[in-house]
Amino acid sequence: FDNSNLMGTNPVSSCVVFKNAKPSKKDYRLYKINDIEGPDDFASMEQVVYRRLKRLSKEKKSLPDLIIVDGGKGQLSAGLKSIVKLGLEKKVAIIGIAKKLEEIFVPGDKLPLYINKTSETLKLIQQLRNEAHRFAINFHRKQRSKNALESQIDNLAGVGPKTSKLLLSQFKSFERIQQASEKQLIKLLGQVKGKSVFKQLKS
Repeated sequence: FDNSNLMGTNPVSSCVVFKNAKPSKKDYRLYKINDIEGPDDFASMEQVVYRRLKRLSKEKKSLPDLIIVDGGKGQLSAGLKSIVKLGLEKKVAIIGIAKKLEEIFVPGDKLPLYINKTSETLKLIQQLRNEAHRFAINFHRKQRSKNALESQIDNLAGVGPKTSKLLLSQFKSFERIQQASEKQLIKLLGQVKGKSVFKQLKS
C-alpha cells in the first residue's frame, strides 16, 4: 500500500498485488481517501488497509500472506491497527519499508531490519513498493487534473453540475471547451446558455 497527496489535497491510496513474485494487475485497486482532514498519512494507511481487508473478508476471498506498507513505524502501526480491528492478526503478516535506508520495520520490534542490498528478497520488496508508488502518484495526478478542470468549469456563470457534466462528457478537457465554436455550444446547451458560455470563454 502507498498513499499520495499534495499538502493534504486529493488524498488517494494504491494497493498492488504480487502473486508468486509477479504483479497480479487484475487485483490492483485505487482508493480515494474519505473524511480525513489535511495530510494524515497514518490515518490514510489505517483506512485503506481496513477497507481492503474488510472487502476481501466479506467476499470470502483469499487474504494476503503479507502486507507491505510504504513507510516506517507510523504507517506500520496504522496498518496493524486495522488488521487487529478486523481480528486478522493471526492470519495476515505486515511489514513497513522506509525510504532512504530501505529499513524494514516489523511489528513489536523497535529496531529495523537491514536486508542485504543485493538480496532478491529486498529487490522484490522494492519492486512492490515502487509499483505501489507509481500507481498511487498517477491516480493522484489524474484526480488533481480532474478537480482543476471541474473548478475551471464551475467558474463559468450559469453553469451548474448538470451543464458541467454535459460539457465534460462532450469535450473531455477545458482547453477543448475553450476551442469550441459558438454553434457547437448552442447545439449542446441551447441558444441562451450556449451563447453565454461562449462569450465567457472568449473573454
